[in-house]
Amino acid sequence: MNANDLRDKTVDELRDVLANMKKESFNLRFQQATGQLENTAGIKAARRNAARVKTILNEKAAAAATE
Repeated sequence: MNANDLRDKTVDELRDVLANMKKESFNLRFQQATGQLENTAGIKAARRNAARVKTILNEKAAAAATE
């Protein structure tokens, strides 16, 4: 996910994206625990994407607080 694309989304859309990222992260961790995960780099990417969404949500919250 690109941060510029995420900044164009609304807060509700970002929350939905974050929920999907957390589900994806859970599924990847579950696959790793059962030995079914082939691409271990996906876990790192999912964590980073979730962090990216959280950062943009915090930026939007800070901008709303200053207005």
